[in-house]
Amino acid sequence: MAVDVYGADWCGDCRRAKDALNRFGAEYVWHDLESEEGAAEKAVEISGQKHIPVLLYSDGAFQVEPSATDIQRKLKELGLLGE
Repeated sequence: MAVDVYGADWCGDCRRAKDALNRFGAEYVWHDLESEEGAAEKAVEISGQKHIPVLLYSDGAFQVEPSATDIQRKLKELGLLGE
């Protein structure tokens, strides 16, 4: 069960979110808004806003611009913390 991450390489918050996911050992699929057809629209469809990153979890929940603590809490809730 991977987390879908919608973002862009130039986005500092996106890099921090990916770093947190890597640190916590979580699998994720990176959707680059700059290069992936339809990714930007999908991110807005999920969150209803244009802020990134957007993290979409297996239970249908999503987070926009989450902190590492927010990500860790959600991964723990889903049993995805790679510890």
